[in-house]
Amino acid sequence: MRQWTIGTVAVASAALSACGSGGMSNEQQAALVQNAVANAEAIAENVTEEARNERLAARAPLRDAWIGTWTGVEGLMLTIEKGASPGRYRITNKWSLDADATGTFNGYATEEGIGFRRPDGRKRLHAGDGQATGLKWLADKKDCLIVAPGEGYCRD
Repeated sequence: MRQWTIGTVAVASAALSACGSGGMSNEQQAALVQNAVANAEAIAENVTEEARNERLAARAPLRDAWIGTWTGVEGLMLTIEKGASPGRYRITNKWSLDADATGTFNGYATEEGIGFRRPDGRKRLHAGDGQATGLKWLADKKDCLIVAPGEGYCRD
């Protein structure tokens, strides 16, 4: 079901009133209104996407400091690289000793850190120290990224 906003209804009304009775059939008038509505919806979608990209770009400087390699326990690792645009990242991660628990994922800046999706669900990196990782082997570290309790990666 199409959701009508005040803007799309206003555009459609303007298009219809512009048709007048200038000899257009009902089908032609309906097509004109439908095109006007589609154009208004496309404009609204583009504005929304641009605003989202601006928010990501504004957060990027905070997250760009995290670019590089982070080490976990028992050979686990996390590498963050810049993505194609500000606020976007490429995350290479080995999060378990299982052979299939490795991959590269698209990440994005968030208020809390960097969000991304692995096969085991949505994840969000946030800053903390070794104590916050919940891992005794990282407890004395000061500069860490945490995915969840029991999963963290630190810099020396």
